[in-house]
Amino acid sequence: IGDLALDHYDYAMAADHYRKAAELEPENPAGPMGLARSFQSSNAEAASAALQDALQIDPEHVPALHYLTDDRINSEQYDEAESLIARVFAVNPRDSDAWAYRAVLAHLANDPERETEYRREAFGNWPANARVEHLIGKKLSQKYRFSEGARYQRRALMLDPDFLAAKLQLANDLLRLGNDEEGWNLASEVYRDDGYSVLAYNLVTLGREMAGFTVLNSDGFIVRMDPDEADIYGARVHELLSAARKVLSAKYDVEVEEPVFIEIFPEQEDFAIRTFGMPGGRGFLGVCFGRVVTMNSPASRATGNVNWEAVLWHEFCHVVTLQKTRNKMPRWLSEGISVYEELQVNPAWGQVMTPRYREMILGGELSRVSDLSAAFLDPPTPEHLQFAYFQSSLVVRFLVDKHGFPTLRQILDDLAIGMPVNEVLGRRTGGIELLEKEFADFAIAEAEGLAPGMDWTTPSPEDIATAEKCREWNAAHPDNFFGMRGEAALHIRDANWEAAKPLLERMASLYPDHRAADNAWTMLAAVARGEEDEEREVEMLGKSAALSADALDVWSRLLELYRQRGEWEKVRELALRVLAVSPLVPLGHENLALAAENRGNYPEAAESLGRLSRLEPVDPAEVFFRHARALSETGESELARRQLLKCLEQAPRFRKAHELLLKLGPTPDAG
Repeated sequence: IGDLALDHYDYAMAADHYRKAAELEPENPAGPMGLARSFQSSNAEAASAALQDALQIDPEHVPALHYLTDDRINSEQYDEAESLIARVFAVNPRDSDAWAYRAVLAHLANDPERETEYRREAFGNWPANARVEHLIGKKLSQKYRFSEGARYQRRALMLDPDFLAAKLQLANDLLRLGNDEEGWNLASEVYRDDGYSVLAYNLVTLGREMAGFTVLNSDGFIVRMDPDEADIYGARVHELLSAARKVLSAKYDVEVEEPVFIEIFPEQEDFAIRTFGMPGGRGFLGVCFGRVVTMNSPASRATGNVNWEAVLWHEFCHVVTLQKTRNKMPRWLSEGISVYEELQVNPAWGQVMTPRYREMILGGELSRVSDLSAAFLDPPTPEHLQFAYFQSSLVVRFLVDKHGFPTLRQILDDLAIGMPVNEVLGRRTGGIELLEKEFADFAIAEAEGLAPGMDWTTPSPEDIATAEKCREWNAAHPDNFFGMRGEAALHIRDANWEAAKPLLERMASLYPDHRAADNAWTMLAAVARGEEDEEREVEMLGKSAALSADALDVWSRLLELYRQRGEWEKVRELALRVLAVSPLVPLGHENLALAAENRGNYPEAAESLGRLSRLEPVDPAEVFFRHARALSETGESELARRQLLKCLEQAPRFRKAHELLLKLGPTPDAG
């Protein structure tokens, strides 16, 4: 039953029955092995524990060795994968899956002759074994080689037209290649033939949902998104994509294949199903397959406040680099370049050294360059996943700083012709061993260079539990980051502004680039507000706001102060930053409209008020009136009349609306 459930992607049911099987036959490795497969995509820790149970029963259990081989290929540990295949052959020299895995390794090594030889061995005495083609293609697709993977699935279906696993994998491959019509049709065929397939059901249901999306087709981009969201920020999506293509295509010398498909999902679960086939994937903001990008919209709060513009730029950079390398680049390099490019376009985007990253690097948690892709698979915590992104971007910065940007482009060109990444890196940098040593030294120097005047000794919670204990800790550890921050926070809590101020000013002088929400500038702004020093509060908030890509609380307060002071250009600039995080709430649109109205920019005011009117504002009549007034100033009299009628429908005695309606006069066809 567990096998049957797993074949139909019902992982919960499979796990339940494998668990019962393991209880009935505790000496049979098939039970825990099935549990490992059931948990593989949802609970890495449980999967690993079950796998170890299976290997404890039988160290040479072939399905367990297959599982490990699969994992090592995913993490680009190809030598280990080959060793595991050899262990399988020691048990069964004719094992077809092991030969198929060898064919995958040969394909990834750009060795077509051996790939053909290993495929032939995989078929053995069963030349119609469609699973061979399916397994090879599935692994290639997992390496983002979707075109090659799709070809293998078509071969599998030529051998067995009813092989639903191959048909479903082909559907996913085609959807990731932008071939939607055939992809959705194949998914529907699988669901028609197998109504129990959870994956097919998910895809078919999602396809119906996406049929209601708005499609924005312009300038080589096809954007699919929720209709209401398309009205609010769809134009900005196209604007940003066009800017990214102009910058990145020229920089990496790539003519991007068009169209590029962008799919933006308001529901995280829909994003996960479209991206991974199943619910899950929390923590992922977006994914690029080459010509297709999927991402969560700002409406999806599964990951908190996120700068969607930074995410879109990041994902489009993947489009450029994946196309340049024909999808033949390791994940760490692809991610590292995208994070690096975020920082190039906006210093508040991307990732920078943090106190925690400093601790991890100096504590020996830095991965070797050749092991970086593995750091993205099964990280022990979400923090470690983010650290993998940061490390990857640090390698890219090191390559550019040490060897120049043209070398990075040459590395991508070498990968495109199928050269192994470690060979390429060694060729372009003087040897992989030298590169790894130099990068480790570079990373350690970067970590030690974070606020070098700061004492980073970590206190225990008891050491800084009270203001008095903090003072004792700080006396013994001058300029300690944790002690100063802890004591200052306690003083702010107690409204002891004078005591907090010198601590925070010292922190700000030692660590002015701290991005965290509780950085010294934000805390100094709280002190200034407590002391009713508006000038200083604005100054401190401005310093904090410049460091962050998503500090809505800081930006909201700063907008309030800028409005009071009539600094409308600053209101406009900050409102645009708010819209890059939360375009679906009124805050950014309201402030952009106010800035435009007060600067006499009525076209911009009309656009902002039109979007604001769709977001259920607190006072819709007022918004409709202001929209009408802005439209009338731009000569859009008929549209202005319509907005005034909406206004009067909400507030029939709105005197200013009546006056403007009289001023506009009757409609041209009123007789």
